[in-house]
Amino acid sequence: MKKFLHIGCGKKHKDMTTRTFNTPDWQEVRFDIDETVKPDIVGDMLDMSNVDDNTFDALFSSHSIEHLFPHQVQTAMSEFLRILKPDGFAIITCPDIQPVCEAIAAGKIMEPLYMSPSGPIYPLDMLYGHRGSLAKGAHYMAHKTGFTQQILGNALHTAGFKRVLVRRNPPDFDLWAVASKGVYENEQLQQVAWGHLPRPKPQAAS
Repeated sequence: MKKFLHIGCGKKHKDMTTRTFNTPDWQEVRFDIDETVKPDIVGDMLDMSNVDDNTFDALFSSHSIEHLFPHQVQTAMSEFLRILKPDGFAIITCPDIQPVCEAIAAGKIMEPLYMSPSGPIYPLDMLYGHRGSLAKGAHYMAHKTGFTQQILGNALHTAGFKRVLVRRNPPDFDLWAVASKGVYENEQLQQVAWGHLPRPKPQAAS
């Protein structure tokens, strides 16, 4: 069975990762800085020294890297690369700051972008972190940097990932990246993307 590391898992398990990871073929190992969510490994993505080199077939990181300061991003990306097996890959998703900034430029900073289980999400929440969580003292939920499609792709390439594919997901205002440690052929990279990245939602008939 293949293993993937669920980085910054919070309270989530494999059923809230991707459709391919959520199968019997994959074993999830949960990794988080917060002991109260009972991860398999307690640790910081800036220092994953308690995870050996070349250990995992894949990793999944959802809405974690925006909580880093800009100068820390490369440290985390390098740690992601290190813990993957030579033919491993990373699936990373985070907010897409471009449409958020476009909404702010249009004067809509306090108009909801979408509804979440926690209620309406505003551009201000996506820019600086969810205000409801911050108000309850979860200061680690603050956003300290932001990514566009190009910036996320460049960060992964700079860290040493050989092949990178980053897609925008407009309905949910997020980015999704596939990054391989080894040199994947185009078909192989697309197959991984098809199995893990959100598929385009059908357009309503006019």
